[in-house]
Amino acid sequence: MSGGDDGEAMWIKICGITSAADARAVAACGADAIGLNFYAASPRAVDAAVAAEVVGSLPDRIEPVGVFVNHPVDSIADICRGVPLAAVQLHGGESPELCAELVRRVPELRIIRAWRMGADGVGALRAHLDALAALDALPWACLIDASVSGRYGGTGQTIDWSALARDWQADWPRLILAGGLTPANVAEAIRVVRPWGIDTAGGVETSPGRKEAERVRQFVQAARYGVMGETAMRGRV
Repeated sequence: MSGGDDGEAMWIKICGITSAADARAVAACGADAIGLNFYAASPRAVDAAVAAEVVGSLPDRIEPVGVFVNHPVDSIADICRGVPLAAVQLHGGESPELCAELVRRVPELRIIRAWRMGADGVGALRAHLDALAALDALPWACLIDASVSGRYGGTGQTIDWSALARDWQADWPRLILAGGLTPANVAEAIRVVRPWGIDTAGGVETSPGRKEAERVRQFVQAARYGVMGETAMRGRV
């Protein structure tokens, strides 16, 4: 699927889906992908049985992404055998070697490498990507989230969009922007960063893991049309 860098429709992922009903509502709002969080400490966590039910309720065009935080490769592979995922998102401190082993074990899955960006920017990401390249394990995409001590994501904190736009390298993988995105700010975030895709969880929720269909619709609409300018946006509402 093409994304924003190609001048086509922005790839939109709604993360932290916890029920088949929410998954169907998100699909109806026009998102491209959903995130299923297997990190047990997250308030949005699901187990493999719930995840399989959610994926089974999705139309074929929606891509289910499994989110993992410092899981062993065996655990990820086991879940992937029971849940038909399109991609695996590694959102912890996974080593390049673990990433390479996962690529070897589940070569059919795309890998999204999450990276938490703080005041020091994304400079350290270069060394990580170089190590992955040396292992023939470059990810399909990189997701940039906010860095908050003791948290692995879902914080609602935004990052420095201008710094990210300045420092992102053209030879790096696809850029998926996350971190505090909402219907109110996503168009501006896209305008500044020009990512390939975007990701939100808390920005479209009533409570952790509970999506609000109207906010999802507004988020998708703002992401699809916000960068086209206010006039185009008004013409499509």
